[in-house]
Amino acid sequence: MKDTGIANEAPVPAFRIAILTASDKGSRGEREDKSAAVIREMVAGLGEVVAYAVVPDERQILAAKLREFCDTVGVDLILTTGGTGFSPRDVTPEATRDVIEREVPGLPEAMRAASLKATPHAMLSRAIAGIRGKTLIINLPGSPKGVRENLATILPALPHGLAILKGEVGECGRE
Repeated sequence: MKDTGIANEAPVPAFRIAILTASDKGSRGEREDKSAAVIREMVAGLGEVVAYAVVPDERQILAAKLREFCDTVGVDLILTTGGTGFSPRDVTPEATRDVIEREVPGLPEAMRAASLKATPHAMLSRAIAGIRGKTLIINLPGSPKGVRENLATILPALPHGLAILKGEVGECGRE
């Protein structure tokens, strides 16, 4: 458990996190994965990144890696980056839907709403979020700027949501 330093707040458990980058060029070593570095920096207070991979924009490969991170590695949170746009090769949301059991629409809705304040292009994001077992999977954009803006929007809600998912918090309501 990690103490957040906020009075009257329960310590935040250290979560196991995986980062999955969807990038044809990145998977071939032709592009540095700057978005994953931003994710790693931003989630440092949430837990430990225990798994990381860069894979091509291939639906089956992405889905297989998501299943591996959930079922074999046993992470609490997977943050994907890339593959959420309109390009024919952008298949991260489809791969995510292939593996999740329940969608969590509020997270991508919040990301799009916050991003719309900066750019009308935010409404073009096809990012989704969902749950497989006890793992939360969230699609983030592929650019470092997009990752930073979107993750900053949802990061405050993640400790509570992940604690509920792990069965560490019993009630959500406050008196």
